[in-house]
Amino acid sequence: MKVLMFGWEFPPHIAGGLGTACEGIVKGLAHNGVETLFVMPNASGDEDQSCATILNASDVAVQNVSDTVEEFLDKVKFISVDSNIVPYVDPDEYFEAIERMKREQVHQTTVGFGQKFKFSGKYGANLLEEVSRYAQVGGTIAMQHAGEFDVIHAHDWLTYLAGIAAKELSGKPLVVHVHATSFDRGTDDMVDSRVYAIEKRGMEAADRVVTVSDLTRNIVINKYGIDPAKVVTVHNAVDFSGRENLQVERGVRDKVVTFLGRITFQKGPEYFIEAAAKVLKRTKNVRFVMAGSGDMMQRAIRQVARLGISDRFHFTGFLRGQEVQKMFALSDVYIMPSVSEPFGISPLEAMRSNVPSIISHQSGAAEVLKYALKVDFWDVDAMADDIYALLQYPALADFANRQGFDEVNALKWNNATAKLKKVYESVVKE
Repeated sequence: MKVLMFGWEFPPHIAGGLGTACEGIVKGLAHNGVETLFVMPNASGDEDQSCATILNASDVAVQNVSDTVEEFLDKVKFISVDSNIVPYVDPDEYFEAIERMKREQVHQTTVGFGQKFKFSGKYGANLLEEVSRYAQVGGTIAMQHAGEFDVIHAHDWLTYLAGIAAKELSGKPLVVHVHATSFDRGTDDMVDSRVYAIEKRGMEAADRVVTVSDLTRNIVINKYGIDPAKVVTVHNAVDFSGRENLQVERGVRDKVVTFLGRITFQKGPEYFIEAAAKVLKRTKNVRFVMAGSGDMMQRAIRQVARLGISDRFHFTGFLRGQEVQKMFALSDVYIMPSVSEPFGISPLEAMRSNVPSIISHQSGAAEVLKYALKVDFWDVDAMADDIYALLQYPALADFANRQGFDEVNALKWNNATAKLKKVYESVVKE
């Protein structure tokens, strides 16, 4: 079986868990005898192509005669979108970007036959414009490779329009993979209607909707009105290949508690900081690390200063690849206090590295991890108690290490993608 897969990022150049999941999926599919043509907006050339053929959308000339994005979208029967959305920049950069776009007054993108787009592949000010362009390239790729794939697989809302275009122009079945929804990125009254519309349209057009947890499955059914019969949960996994037992030298004797992820509302950084302050009232032999970047970075720094714990708190900025593994090797406890987390691969990676983990009940990972300690994201007292217990009671930490390692060792991408292959087979048969 062969799959045409649309993603937005792929290691080593990633902004979060989506790229890591895509890598695990294509490797697992290869193990299960599925060939993947993986399309991304802007490939760098250093991606691992041992398990998938990487196709750079920036190298593909559009083969249609539409004069505008709107005309092309109308031909393949789906919605056009505005362009100013900026999910991963700080507030100052956001307003600067919006003002710049207002001055430039860019309303549409002219598309000519044989024209190539240079995608940034980032999450910048022109994100929705790139999503629309990606749809046109996706349609072209589907026509060029029509005899080379059996099913289309689109990851998250960024690629849904490309998936729909590919389905319309090739007649092949479409599977959309929901790694997160608008309701995970904000509260109900903060949902961006444009993104929600793309998500809903993608789910409705799909022959099957795959969610990363039952938590996300319930959101898809209840918030988007999707038929439960076509929504399937396939939990994420962790990649054990290339795992190294890193030996790192600490500059301090203190224990280290780590938060690793985007510093955004969804990830609950403020609750981690509040819990850290409570732990430091009970013991001083501990340091807290916030590894990542995001729109709440400056707010988090001010919160740390206000609580008077700056001398015990460290901000590393965004980490990737080997840096992440080194951070886990330095850590005594990992915590993911997410307000809303569709799944959350990072605690699996931490437990794989023998780091006992604490996760929120509001995460999809809580459905499959028995030996991670679980708290409600808002209960900073319980969070502080769990951190303190893992730091002060070695027997508890050792138990969590051993059992957690064995538990995540069973959560392999090979098993998860075997379920995905069955999803593919079912939509092709239908």
